[in-house]
Amino acid sequence: MPRMSRILIADDEAELRGLLQRYLTEQGLSVRAVPDAAQAAQLLARERFDVLVLDLMMPGEDGLSLCRRLRAQGETIPILMLTARGELVDRVLGLEMGADDYLAKPFAPRELLARLQAMVRRQQQLGAHLGPAGEEPLQFGDFTLHPTQRRLLRQGAEVDISTVEFNLLRALASQPNRPLGREKLLVMAHGDDHGVSDRSLDVQVMRLRRLIEADPSAPRHIQTVWGLGYVFIPEP
Repeated sequence: MPRMSRILIADDEAELRGLLQRYLTEQGLSVRAVPDAAQAAQLLARERFDVLVLDLMMPGEDGLSLCRRLRAQGETIPILMLTARGELVDRVLGLEMGADDYLAKPFAPRELLARLQAMVRRQQQLGAHLGPAGEEPLQFGDFTLHPTQRRLLRQGAEVDISTVEFNLLRALASQPNRPLGREKLLVMAHGDDHGVSDRSLDVQVMRLRRLIEADPSAPRHIQTVWGLGYVFIPEP
């Protein structure tokens, strides 16, 4: 990474906070660590960070609630959710609230470092793919997409959209009327090390169509290009 990445950790376990702060600092990252959601929100309002590491279970406001609130406010920082529980439902809940990745405790600090580096790389790659023009608000049908604010509006009303669906829509909208192959679209939406299959991409497109198409079975805006991938058409 070309510059020192800034990491914010919110976890109520003092021993874990200290361990991670020491280890990640030794690896060349700039780290701030706080014990609760309130202090994390205050820091995010004042300073810029590259990744938020957020514990699921904390006294007061929990990690899920803070994650949901940050996304509703338009906060785009990548969020890695930590939890002592490894059940699928916890992971799904975190991702649905807007988290970008998930790591169950206990974990090796080296694995956390690898996840953080991958998240920073993906964010940098998304910025490089989209460029300044791809960050302008885009009107299509009844919808307005605000890439920098991570918001999708329908006739002025907020649309509830997951992080995965938003990243895919933003990638498609950055190249209007241009057919995109599946692999290129996956890289644009999720980064080089996405680990997402073509089948998973098709499922994501299906969910996105349900959000923005009047008739998902006959889509106007996200159309299939047989043998290649998909094309986004703002105004058919």
